[in-house]
Amino acid sequence: MKTERNYPWAVVSKKAEASIKKGHPWVYDTEIKSVDGNWTNGCLTDVRSEKGAYLGTGFVSEKSKIRIRILSGNANDKFDEAFWNRRLRYAIDYRKTVMGDDFSACRLVFGEADGLPGVTVDRYENLLSVQILSYGMDKIKDMLYRQLVQILEENGVRIDGIYERNDAAIRELEGLEVCKGWYESDFISAADSAITEICENGVKYEVDVENGQKTGFFLDQKYNRLAAAKIAKGKRVLDCFTHTGSFALNAAMGGAAHVTAVDISKAAVAMAEENAKRNGLQDRMDFVCANVFDLLPTLKGEYDMIILDPPAFTKSRRTISDAERGYKEINYRAMKLLPRGGYLATCSCSHFMDNELFVKMLMSAAADADVSLKLIEARQQSPDHPILLNVPETDYLKFYLFQVV
Repeated sequence: MKTERNYPWAVVSKKAEASIKKGHPWVYDTEIKSVDGNWTNGCLTDVRSEKGAYLGTGFVSEKSKIRIRILSGNANDKFDEAFWNRRLRYAIDYRKTVMGDDFSACRLVFGEADGLPGVTVDRYENLLSVQILSYGMDKIKDMLYRQLVQILEENGVRIDGIYERNDAAIRELEGLEVCKGWYESDFISAADSAITEICENGVKYEVDVENGQKTGFFLDQKYNRLAAAKIAKGKRVLDCFTHTGSFALNAAMGGAAHVTAVDISKAAVAMAEENAKRNGLQDRMDFVCANVFDLLPTLKGEYDMIILDPPAFTKSRRTISDAERGYKEINYRAMKLLPRGGYLATCSCSHFMDNELFVKMLMSAAADADVSLKLIEARQQSPDHPILLNVPETDYLKFYLFQVV
């Protein structure tokens, strides 16, 4: 180490050492062999190997199974405001580059993938929707927000409000309060409204950062919706788990002959209908409030294309088998419903349902349905949700377009 270390330290197992050297930023509670006793929740700590070698520095989360989130492996780093400013600038410059004209509605910060563990920042035009799931990052949020607003202003973007969606139950595992509301300080006040309008792929949406799903809207499927829309032209489309209608609206905007959008939530269906009217697409769309699992077996072969965008059926390894059965059921039903030559768009947003398992499930469903799948395109999340190859948890969205033959 090149500088004198003033942080407490933790010695970790050889398994953790190997993982850190491969670039993974998490140290689990069971991987810690010993500590120097000066820890406090959210403090910075050095991580050492059993032989005393410096491995990195990160935030301590005393109540979480992820006990340390490593921020840097550079012993010369100082975790001052300049350090965090660099991290935020890297994140914003990356989005400006990869998102181009879509920078106005995108994910600005994607946690570990941007070196800001547990932090999610979504931009919806003039509003930021933020979620913080790490105790250490929560302690420095005032400084992060101030810098974020300043950096965006330097890029010609005025932010009218920051809405905190810290209503995820996982915050309790960090010892953090579960809450939501406007963040207010000397540099920013509450916005006049939590509702704003965005435009994605030419489709206009009303986004409610206070009451919308997650942080307000599912931005990660942006270009997958566009890929599906290209296939939908002239076709009769069934969009399952439509939520606020994003895939359905893209299909209709892409020239589908007719689109039926289905969701179990009355509120979601109502919002999807409003979005259809907002875009002048209501004449080529209808909306159904129903359980997709119950509905699919009752339908006849009246669709040329089916879109399956379900919520995550599993959020842990323990329930993967149940999730696999759920994914197989809806995919099997869709394959049976489609005519030969029909088109299927299908996806999973669960990290635990990895790509290998998802493809195996699709092959099994196809065999049971007595069809073959001709791959058109395999896609992942949009690039504002970057994937770090050494951090598999950042790779979660699978999206496939097939022709059913």
